[in-house]
Amino acid sequence: MTNPLLQKFRTPYQAVPFHQIKNNHFIPALKKSIQIALNEIDIIVNQKEEPSFSNTLIPLDNCGMLVSRISSIIFNLNSAETSKELQQVSQKAAPLLTQFQNDIRLNEKLFERIKKVYESTDSNKLCAEEKTLLEKKFKGFVRNGALFSRKEKEKLREIDTSLAQLSLTFGENVLADTQAFTIHLTQKRDLAGLPDNVIEMAAATAEQRKLEGWVFTLDYPSYVPFMTYAENRELRKEMGLAFGKRGFQENSQNNIENIKEIIRLRKERASLLGFSSHAAFVLEERMAKSENEAFQFLDKLYEKALPAAKKEWRAMEEFGSKLGISPLESWDTTFVGEKLKQKKFSLDEQLLKPYLPLNHVLQGMFSIAKKLYGLSFKANESLPVYHNEVTVYEVTHENKGFYALLYTDFFPRQGKRNGAWMTSYLPQKKGQRPHISIVCNFSRATKKQPSLLTFQEVSTMFHEFGHALHGILAETIYSGLSGTNVFWDFVELPSQIMENWCYQPEALALFTKHYETGDTLPLNFIKKIKKMAQFQQGLQTLRQIGFGFLDLSYHGEKINKIVDIKNHEKVILDKVQFTEDQPNNCTSTAFSHIFQGGYAAGYYSYKWAEVLDADAFELFLEKGIFDAETAQSFVKNILSKGGTEHPMILYKRFRGRAPDPEALLRRAGLK
Repeated sequence: MTNPLLQKFRTPYQAVPFHQIKNNHFIPALKKSIQIALNEIDIIVNQKEEPSFSNTLIPLDNCGMLVSRISSIIFNLNSAETSKELQQVSQKAAPLLTQFQNDIRLNEKLFERIKKVYESTDSNKLCAEEKTLLEKKFKGFVRNGALFSRKEKEKLREIDTSLAQLSLTFGENVLADTQAFTIHLTQKRDLAGLPDNVIEMAAATAEQRKLEGWVFTLDYPSYVPFMTYAENRELRKEMGLAFGKRGFQENSQNNIENIKEIIRLRKERASLLGFSSHAAFVLEERMAKSENEAFQFLDKLYEKALPAAKKEWRAMEEFGSKLGISPLESWDTTFVGEKLKQKKFSLDEQLLKPYLPLNHVLQGMFSIAKKLYGLSFKANESLPVYHNEVTVYEVTHENKGFYALLYTDFFPRQGKRNGAWMTSYLPQKKGQRPHISIVCNFSRATKKQPSLLTFQEVSTMFHEFGHALHGILAETIYSGLSGTNVFWDFVELPSQIMENWCYQPEALALFTKHYETGDTLPLNFIKKIKKMAQFQQGLQTLRQIGFGFLDLSYHGEKINKIVDIKNHEKVILDKVQFTEDQPNNCTSTAFSHIFQGGYAAGYYSYKWAEVLDADAFELFLEKGIFDAETAQSFVKNILSKGGTEHPMILYKRFRGRAPDPEALLRRAGLK
């Protein structure tokens, strides 16, 4: 059997031949690619020449490219288009990859060569990127047990294998609970308050499931508008409680024990490596540097946000009482908040949606990228995709020709997890341009309307596109330092700064267009959108801070064995919540960012990067949001550089100084 994953891809740009790949190809290909990579390692360690940067570090950076490519396909598909078979593949792949990583990181001969290069190389003879690569590789080995005894190394292998499997299981459990729940309505009166397009989507979902009436799910494009507009409070309660119960029910998908084991193993791993906590281990390689600094950052924001949040909550309570909703419960807040916003700004977000057809927003976003960075995007329908809703764009640069492939996948479906993310199918390095993917869950088209986005969905699209630009515009020598391979509390700067263009009149004119009349968004709407950007910023900031506190609480120095996850969470979140706790709900059991994704001991980075993006965008506001010189400086000093130098050095080159923390408060209206 010819395995397409082990052949040179004979597609344009060597794009992934999804049409040729079967689930039974993955594990054999992964095993073979791992063996090839280990042979490459043997060649590095067994050469007779004295260790040098060129004969050790460069081949090491290039080692395992096929492993990376195959694994990226497996796990991207497992998130965007999973099945029972693919989940089984992922469960088999995870320990293989963990073992492979440890086979490299714990290879004594390899480490000795790297150590010799690290200790003997005159750093003055290396460029900044070479210095960073050398330091990153050396520290990466040390931080992952290179100096351990054989017994300690075996223990580390066991822990890493278990953690990889537990994270996968955690995510699969959340997905299963998300997809298991629906609300099936057959009475029109239960639809009161819901916009027509939401009702149409629910009817289409019912039809797909061969049911009469309307079906609502926990997928964001269904869940969020239901909680925002449904007047039936009991149904909102049912939906809200179901969302909060994911991973916390008495079924096989309960994540409580998975969480306990994940935090136990992370702490054990950190202790083994000589760190007081998992947070201490992680934050050593972050801009925040330490658990204490991360906490101090969140505490300062908390002090600024709390008074505003309390004031906003009182306004919510008063308005809720006028609507006959008292006391406010968790399933009321989005509904009442939307009603209050409509009254305050005389603007229903549903009035914006006709001006935000997905295809026009997308093309407008591409136009902004062209104005800023000289990029053009052209759909290529001949390239293979994993689902017919995926589109691939050839990205070209005005001065440099072909620059990247961009895959977009925008709609929810069975087998696709909630949320939005950017990933890479092929990293950038010298002589190789990247293949980048963004995956979202937006409102589908209906029989009567095209896909019309909420403003929040527009913001999400710009956010993920910002991550994509970080990958697309990368210009590094080594793949290990390219694109989003940066400190975790720096990775959100390119994504979050992109959101700022959503609120600028010049940019809005490029991506807002009424799907029926062709009219651009009225000026009074634009003014209201800018004002709405600060609506309930205190409460929103408090919510993000709460997630940051919860994350650090599981990974910090003070953590010992947690007996009761629910009670622990309740204590931590009590200082940021105004509604009564729901005993059958638990945030942690569906907190995929930290128990499945890469944000463990790093969720604070969303707010950290907001400081950076608010401060950075002030320069664009000062010079002009499409100022060519500022945009090119952002590419030259931030987007193209990846992780080639410390992020603070890169940031200061762009901004001319350290970031001003007050910038975030100014933008949020908290100062």
